[in-house]
Amino acid sequence: MSSTDHIRYDVLARDAMRGVLRHVLADAAKQGLPGDHHFYITFLTQADGVKLSPRLMAQYPEEMTVILQHQFWDLVVTEDRFEVGLSFGGVPERLVVPFSAIKSFLDPSVQFGLQFETTEVAAEAKDDESADVPTSTALGPAAAEAADGDKKPGEGAEVVRLDRFRKK
Repeated sequence: MSSTDHIRYDVLARDAMRGVLRHVLADAAKQGLPGDHHFYITFLTQADGVKLSPRLMAQYPEEMTVILQHQFWDLVVTEDRFEVGLSFGGVPERLVVPFSAIKSFLDPSVQFGLQFETTEVAAEAKDDESADVPTSTALGPAAAEAADGDKKPGEGAEVVRLDRFRKK
């Protein structure tokens, strides 16, 4: 017997994980990055609300990974997005990235990562009546190895997908 999730645990969990990301970035905006912490943030460049220069958009037409470590400035975090100044090839740029555009977040200094299915996947899911709302994934400790080698995030990590717990 299949039951309907009227509470929408998948949406609650995804929003909670985005809240973790928002909180971490807001702390970094106020106090800087503590210790060896640094962040790899991958996002869809074509997602609604993303603002990049035409030069960066041409260079990264689908997705982009930025690293917040030593050379970033004016990090501003709001309820639905972050903005940051970064230098690309010696040219300063201002990026605006909604949290809904983010595919993954990784802090390799403590081997912590989050992976999100994005709005692009949600748009495709609308075409498939049996598809659910996008899910989020928490990456285990080995996910940080991706930052150090040529592994992809999640390889070797214990990945827990929220949809594993949903009844189909």
